[in-house]
Amino acid sequence: MNSIKIAPSILSADFSKLGSEIKNLENAGADLIHIDVMDGHFVPNITIGPEVINKLRNYTTLPFDVHLMISPVDNFIKDFADAGADIITIHPEATADLKSSINKIKSFNKKIGVSLNPETPVDKVLPFLNIIDLVLVMSVNPGFGGQKFIKNTITKVKILRKTIDERKLKTQIEIDGGINFETAKIAKEAGVDILVSGTTIFKENQGNLKKNIQLLKIG
Repeated sequence: MNSIKIAPSILSADFSKLGSEIKNLENAGADLIHIDVMDGHFVPNITIGPEVINKLRNYTTLPFDVHLMISPVDNFIKDFADAGADIITIHPEATADLKSSINKIKSFNKKIGVSLNPETPVDKVLPFLNIIDLVLVMSVNPGFGGQKFIKNTITKVKILRKTIDERKLKTQIEIDGGINFETAKIAKEAGVDILVSGTTIFKENQGNLKKNIQLLKIG
């Protein structure tokens, strides 16, 4: 398995200075920037839209890992692609036709992710593993940062790891929700490729971003 990548979630950043927060994350060794987009409809929270992402694009060359928690998602794929998203991740529940939505993202030459909520069965994504770039396993119910890790979601990671390896695919497994120094180890042992973490990166060790990223990566 390749070395673990860390995708800090800016949901836990200081929104009054997002540009400098992103620069600091890049300098601290982040591999991607994870951006949660929520519409107050698909999930019970509202965050940022494509115009903000477009402005943030000027602050880093790191890939923008954009997680769309919006419905109907097809109406907004182009906007986020144009804004500078490098990876666009969608939920099966947010589209009437998952394959069509995947093809739409592909038409903009973006990497494609499919996200599984804790209650979403892994079977929803298995038929598409060969045409997507990553699966995002939600280990909390999406909507807010700082939630407690749901342990049984690790079963999905193990199934995905086994299936991807057996099919000799390059699809990556990402996990998001309650990822701290302890749960990161559980996730890595199960076979994830990318850890999304917000609260731990921004709050632990007096907010020492570099130290926290390194601890997640190698701890």
